[in-house]
Amino acid sequence: MSKVLYEKRGEVAYVTLNRPEAMNAIDLETHQLLQRAWADFRDDADLRVAVITGAGDEAFCAGADLKSHVPQWLGVPGMHPMGARHKVADGLGGLTRGIHRIYKPVIAAVNGWALAGGFETALAADIRIASDNAKFGSFEIRRGFHHADGGIVRLVNICGVGFALEMLLTGEPIDAYRALATNLVSKVVPHDELMDAAEATVATILRNDQTALESAKQAIFDVIGRPLDDQLAVEAWYGYSLMGNPGIPGLLASFYDKSDRGRAGRHATAL
Repeated sequence: MSKVLYEKRGEVAYVTLNRPEAMNAIDLETHQLLQRAWADFRDDADLRVAVITGAGDEAFCAGADLKSHVPQWLGVPGMHPMGARHKVADGLGGLTRGIHRIYKPVIAAVNGWALAGGFETALAADIRIASDNAKFGSFEIRRGFHHADGGIVRLVNICGVGFALEMLLTGEPIDAYRALATNLVSKVVPHDELMDAAEATVATILRNDQTALESAKQAIFDVIGRPLDDQLAVEAWYGYSLMGNPGIPGLLASFYDKSDRGRAGRHATAL
């Protein structure tokens, strides 16, 4: 069976890391399969959102399979002579870097341990939902190195400098509830309800206009790290450019007659 299961169900792509015997670690073959899956998701106009999870109950992903990756990184004879520099172009599994500019939403359903590159893969998703069994860790510092595939950058951007320093300098893991308290995950649910919670989040996304969704995600990517005036200009540029979106008149009509999906309040409607 494939080390990565890639399934399309209607408008949703499901990516499952499928090496439970190795805590879903990403070896070179898995890395390549993930790259192909993310590229297909990006390019398939019929797909609107993706969910990534791990097979089994123990791990979401334990990170890079060091038996296959370390020789590449350290320039062992027979491997790429500039292995580490070569990795800059494609990250780990593509989503962390290289195919990270996918403007369709990506949800990580974290079902167990998310370690090292697995932690980075979860951070590369847009929304993280955790099983109450989930744990997160950056143990690389114990082995003499640290994140190189977006873990430091995204942890700082998502959770802030203070928490990133604590987690990365101590090398200690955190459980799902500490992750929730630090904004690392958006919710924690009982383990058996994880995929149902992911599906519920998918439903809230699918009710929205795809052009606006992708523009919002691109705007978020493009404002990170800029001065305030530049951030405001980027947001305005993307936001007002959407006024030509052909879907707006129909969406406004359903809003006016109170028939749009997922309304709250006095005129609530179902998703």
